[in-house]
Amino acid sequence: MNIPEELKYTKDHEWLKIEDDIATIGITDFAQKELGDIVYIDVDTLDDELAIEEVFGSVEAVKTVSDLFMPITGEVVSFNEDLEDAPEMANNDPYEKGWIIKVKISDNSELDNLLDARAYKELIGA
Repeated sequence: MNIPEELKYTKDHEWLKIEDDIATIGITDFAQKELGDIVYIDVDTLDDELAIEEVFGSVEAVKTVSDLFMPITGEVVSFNEDLEDAPEMANNDPYEKGWIIKVKISDNSELDNLLDARAYKELIGA
């Protein structure tokens, strides 16, 4: 199971890469394995300011549909449009090509509530 040390994680199995005031967000390797083959990723919140825990989109896999929850408060400033034609990138390369959104961080203190790689490994039993 791939769990990069430099990223932050949520209990909802999302990862965050923080660069200045922008967070790149996607689903973890664990999440994509649990979901199975991803066939569609829907994000209709581009340019919206969303609060922590609000739904920003959904992931549709062959077996299920799962909501995606904001791990932090912020404005959705970018969506990975490559996922429209190739949603399987979230399966094949969840931490690089499979990123889903970029968010302008509104409250840096919320980052303290995220999990580090060690805590995320404990959560999933890895």
